[in-house]
Amino acid sequence: MTRHLLDIDDLTAPELAEVLDRCADPSPPPPVLAGRGVALIFEKPSNRTRNSTEMAVVQLGGHPISLKPDEVDIGGRESAEDVARTLACYHSVIAARVFDHSILERMAAAVDIPVVNLLSDHSHPLQALADLLTIRAELGDLARRTVTWVGDYSNVARSLGLAASMSGMGLRFACPPGYDPPPEDLARFGDLGAPVADADPDPKAMVDGADVVVTDAWYSMGQEAERAVRKPIFEPYRVDAGLMSAAAPNAIFLHCLPAHRGEEVTDDVLDGPQSRVWPEATNRLPAARGALEWLVRRTWTEA
Repeated sequence: MTRHLLDIDDLTAPELAEVLDRCADPSPPPPVLAGRGVALIFEKPSNRTRNSTEMAVVQLGGHPISLKPDEVDIGGRESAEDVARTLACYHSVIAARVFDHSILERMAAAVDIPVVNLLSDHSHPLQALADLLTIRAELGDLARRTVTWVGDYSNVARSLGLAASMSGMGLRFACPPGYDPPPEDLARFGDLGAPVADADPDPKAMVDGADVVVTDAWYSMGQEAERAVRKPIFEPYRVDAGLMSAAAPNAIFLHCLPAHRGEEVTDDVLDGPQSRVWPEATNRLPAARGALEWLVRRTWTEA
């Protein structure tokens, strides 16, 4: 059966645990993609995503081909469905970094090979895997740990919330009014297993005693025009040493990068002893490799 990874809850909680174990396995990865191609579509520029995913494909024995927007022109020369059908003639996996999540859904519905979300406006599942890998390596068992997201409730925040919930972690969101998680998402987190799923505009209250503090840019790629509007709204949510001091003594700080230094996070936190942003970035590779291996096994080798 073809499996896709468009968001982290395309996996069940036991499957997520299985994927995390595969990601963390230090043994040489099996060449499940030997002789196979993987199409990587990038509507958005990428640093960590392109490098980690291309290397993951290579380590699994496959051949990655990265495609720029003008080479596929989804919705221009061809529909999302026809692009996917064409790529499925040559490749065993399609992975795409897109602006509109519905593009991924349409591609997945059109083909019988795995489609993987490398980022969309809705979610970022491979980043969530990398975050959990980092937290687990630093703090051990994920269950009953508390993670606090500070800033804009974004696609990255939503996927991390889903993954953390499925792993039994408590969730807190410190977001400005109007940029906070909708009630249905908080309810979903609780249904998936989060012992706590709270949102409050007070960052110190939400960070108090947390095991993990996470933030991201106040405006993401494509939102640069909103910088002037967003900056005064989000300035009280800057993660600095004072805010980190409210977290648990062994708390760690995460950021998916790129960081706007001095805006959402100060240098003393980003470069400080509690920061794990570089192990987190490093974990993008095993996250991509483990997810691809799991999907390919389920779709091809275990068919």
